[in-house]
Amino acid sequence: MEIKHPREMVKEKPDKPAYIMASTGEVVTRLQLDQRANQCARMLRSLGLKTGDHISIFMENNRQFLEICTAASRSGLFYTAISTHLTLSEVEYIINDSGAKVLFTSMAMSPVASELIERISEKITRIMVGGTKEGFEPYEKKVYGFPVDPLPDPVTGTDMLYSSGTTGRPKGIKVQLDDIPYGEIQAKTMGLILLFGFHEEVVYLSPAPLYHAAPLRFVMITLRSGGTAVIMDRFVALTCLELIDKYKVTHSQWVPTMFIRMLRLPGEERNRYDLSSHKVAIHAAAPISVQIKQQMIEWWGPILIEYYAGTEGNGLCAVNSRDWLVHQGTVGLPIIGVPHILDEEGNDLPPGEIGTIYFSDGRDFEYHNDPEKTAASRNEKGWTTLNDVGYLDEEGYLYLTDRKTNMIISGGVNIYPQEAENILITHPQVLDVAVLGVPNEEFGEEVKGIVQPSTMAEAGPELEAELIRFCHQHLAKIKCPVSIDFENELPRTPTGKLLKRLLKDRYWEGNEKRI
Repeated sequence: MEIKHPREMVKEKPDKPAYIMASTGEVVTRLQLDQRANQCARMLRSLGLKTGDHISIFMENNRQFLEICTAASRSGLFYTAISTHLTLSEVEYIINDSGAKVLFTSMAMSPVASELIERISEKITRIMVGGTKEGFEPYEKKVYGFPVDPLPDPVTGTDMLYSSGTTGRPKGIKVQLDDIPYGEIQAKTMGLILLFGFHEEVVYLSPAPLYHAAPLRFVMITLRSGGTAVIMDRFVALTCLELIDKYKVTHSQWVPTMFIRMLRLPGEERNRYDLSSHKVAIHAAAPISVQIKQQMIEWWGPILIEYYAGTEGNGLCAVNSRDWLVHQGTVGLPIIGVPHILDEEGNDLPPGEIGTIYFSDGRDFEYHNDPEKTAASRNEKGWTTLNDVGYLDEEGYLYLTDRKTNMIISGGVNIYPQEAENILITHPQVLDVAVLGVPNEEFGEEVKGIVQPSTMAEAGPELEAELIRFCHQHLAKIKCPVSIDFENELPRTPTGKLLKRLLKDRYWEGNEKRI
């Protein structure tokens, strides 16, 4: 497949939408994006930024977000998008740790951004979108006065994103920034374009925050391949179906909690919209139960493609719906890197046996400013791990069991809570669920369930007993919760990742925590 240079695409179809802001309907054409990104790139060069320097973006989804990312990607810069849900100290840490020379933020983020001024270097240029506060320069005035023609020597830049920090301080994930002329497609990017079928006619729905790795990278791939991205401010189940119908969406990306919320919509709402344009529904980022995925395939057809990868990009597995139906529960065959399952001593395990997942022959990476964490992610052979646990079958398909940090040890028995979570989420009165280990004087830990019921009015001893019985019907008793607490909402990132650390802290306060 031939992917044209971005400049050729602009010349051929300057008025084609590059992206659409779903909440307002604002359209940004290829020409507008190209010119605005060129202006931003020239502004960054005027500040003295050179290849390999860093910028930070602390903003909600808005029009300028992708202008800035596109500018950095043709200026040879690392760009770090920061979650808008982080605390002041967390945002401060990422800006300082990344070595950012420019901070882009917005009026919407000004309550936190204004407090950053005293906590980050005065050498950092601070720019604000959609208005300004003291200590910041207005984006429009700072950027739009520069020429719209491209840099004379555009060089490819890339993101340097931080892990979500679910088990401690977030880690900046840095890859080698090669001196590649802008417009030249790297092998990994081309591999993803081919794997997921991106091309000029793609209309890609992005229902998640752009600060997260998958939404940002897939939107950038959409733009690079000449398609159109539809950017939502936030996920709303019914609105997603409406947008697929309205814009004739062909591609999309989801996390399992989004599927669950769409499946729980009343039938008359789910069936109101024409989804026939929808050809590829990508999903990843969190485990999905077999039952939920089966329901989605029955509803949308065999258009789901699941992949397993981390922000680190050290390996990637993927599986389409037809192969998944034959190998239910798998996250697929390797596309990037070679997976290995190792025991605690670092020995290869045979098919079917559970161990830590490592990848060889994948993309290299490092944790920015943290050589110890970088070293800990590798074994003596140089293979890398994200500390996920799983196994391979006889045909080489990879299955995830859980994360090492989530494992419960009760009376010396290893329990992977994902098994119980996958069962409980299928109960019609469960909207969300987490299973974790809590202190037990005799066994060290016992299994605790935390459930967000469909309505809090249902919460209570009767529902607790029913859910425990339901789990016992499908799993060994030792793997099921001994007790269940109910919550209005579980702590998840907007991209669907469950923040178990926040839940564990409630139960382990005053006790020695198992790391």
